Amino acid sequence: MTDIKSSIKLANGRSMPRLGLGTWLLNGPAIEPAVRAAFESGYRRIDTASAYENESELGAALKGCQIPREELFLTSKVWISEQGRGITVQACQRSLERLGLSYLDLYLLHWPVAQKSLWAWEDMEKLLADGLVKAIGVSNFQKRHLDEVIKLGGTKPMVNQIELHPLLTQESLSEHCGRQGAVVEAYAPLARGKLKKNQALLKIARKHSRTVAQVILRWHFQSGRAFIPKSSDPARVKENADIFGFLLSPEDMAVVTKQNQNRSALNPKFDFDPDGWIVDGQ
Repeated sequence: MTDIKSSIKLANGRSMPRLGLGTWLLNGPAIEPAVRAAFESGYRRIDTASAYENESELGAALKGCQIPREELFLTSKVWISEQGRGITVQACQRSLERLGLSYLDLYLLHWPVAQKSLWAWEDMEKLLADGLVKAIGVSNFQKRHLDEVIKLGGTKPMVNQIELHPLLTQESLSEHCGRQGAVVEAYAPLARGKLKKNQALLKIARKHSRTVAQVILRWHFQSGRAFIPKSSDPARVKENADIFGFLLSPEDMAVVTKQNQNRSALNPKFDFDPDGWIVDGQ
């Protein structure tokens, strides 16, 4: 399907909408209008995390939207201090209470933490077996961290949510995830606006009578991944959903990909080091 209802199959057979609303740094009064604009535009997937400290506000916004729960796909993530045997189950229960939900569609380990993530994965599998979550995965895991979880011999991570955009294309990691059956989900998919004046992308945008943001999101879509752009501006939320009425040519796709610099958009001085932000041993 090539509209906003387009979904991707996870390893356990459940479908996840490709486009979702990210909510990092989306707090306070801004969250309700952003969520409302998302639902009005056809979004049905929302991503949050305990570390975002907005689950209660998001829960209130969800309650007010009056969309049937079975039509929504909701993700949260467990923070590094909540990873370990037993405590990860409790962390999920707290997230569910704050969100006002009986289950999550997807629950992720937010960052890899030496040994603790492996203990936490036992809890993740228990949450899955008990029906408190419908799918489990990881976030910010590099190859070795993903492989350590897989070596446990149980349920493989179904999703790896990573920073991915034209400045940081993560091709090797994406290919590895694919081989291991993990869907790649891009956060910061617009590189936090750092490409809006990029001349090569502006040229493509003018050709299609679109914005640079729409071109980048269309690049994500045609690349086959899931992605969660964030905006507190309802108009921008709706703009981000309007990416299904045009098609990037193979040449366009190549131009977007060639913007790669292996650089994070979260820190402009950060040459991407796969283990640079890993909190091993903490």
